[in-house]
Amino acid sequence: MTAGGGGAVAAGACDACLRRAALVAALAGRLDVEWRRRDAASRVLALPDEELLAVGTKAVRVRYERFDAAVPRAVAARAGVVLVCRCSPAYPARLRALPDPPAVLHVLGDPGVLDVPDAVAIVGARRATPYGLDVSRALGRGLSRAGVPVVSGLALGIDAAAHDGALEGAARPVAVLAAAPDVPYPARHRRLHAAVAERGAVVSELPPGSSAFRWCFVARNRIVAALAQVVVIVEAAERSGSLTTADFAADLGCTVAAVPGRVTNRTAAGTNALIQSGAALVRDAGDVLDLLAEATGSPRRCAPARPPAPPDLAPELLALLAAVEEGRGALGELAADAEEARAVLAGLGELEFRGLIRRTFGGRYEPAAR
Repeated sequence: MTAGGGGAVAAGACDACLRRAALVAALAGRLDVEWRRRDAASRVLALPDEELLAVGTKAVRVRYERFDAAVPRAVAARAGVVLVCRCSPAYPARLRALPDPPAVLHVLGDPGVLDVPDAVAIVGARRATPYGLDVSRALGRGLSRAGVPVVSGLALGIDAAAHDGALEGAARPVAVLAAAPDVPYPARHRRLHAAVAERGAVVSELPPGSSAFRWCFVARNRIVAALAQVVVIVEAAERSGSLTTADFAADLGCTVAAVPGRVTNRTAAGTNALIQSGAALVRDAGDVLDLLAEATGSPRRCAPARPPAPPDLAPELLALLAAVEEGRGALGELAADAEEARAVLAGLGELEFRGLIRRTFGGRYEPAAR
């Protein structure tokens, strides 16, 4: 297996780490109870094996004592999943800073892309607004085009938009799942899951065949935070699970940033509160690159500017294109009445024909890659 830089990566997993991973997977259903009792998944996952076994049944202990490492290795091989344990030199150094680093990473794709020193995490609400989706996609696109890997959870909403945008650039994306790495979750993201695995890596601390429980999503967030230097929250309600990623990032000493939103919008309550409490304010990929340069001490990389529009565009088409590039991609945001809407639709059709914009889910328009 080769890393993103072309060097060999000595991936693998020892028997002890595989046994620990199998134990966590076997207790997944029971750990939901422990998670609620202890208020944090990390406190549970930091327990030694003997204390975890006390949570399980006699059957779990018997399976633990009769554990055969050849079984999970065979299961992973059939699923095309690479195993990387804490004892392996291929294990990402930043994950070791966690109080409860996963015993084994189950990776679909290239494990070498996980240990990149300048990755950025973009996460947020599943029920995102069109504004949030546009911003997330633009951030993913801009960072990837600047050579910065994007880490997210492949979830509905902001996460998927970030990965979708990242695939338009050259950097290699990373998706962290709450369940089996080889099964798209949610299922509607099958193509996105395959594209991220092919270009970069899809990773989970749970082995193939595992299901996601409530605690798994919180636990997944600590891995997302640990793999990044900067964590950007695009949209989040006041009690959003996405905010746990910001908490983990702050505990790890990562830079936490957020995109501001309308004060009347519920999905902006969490992000606006983060900014009020000291998180960096992010408007575009350039702001994130500035934060990344400060965090890593490396020179600031420039987000590639969009090429100028064709010089033969009529003034009204130039104005319409500028509006779409500013995020006003819905007909209701571009036209005030029915008569103006007809003209706007004709203009949008012309811009789409020229390959300058594209129509997305829900009938919105966004700038096409140029």
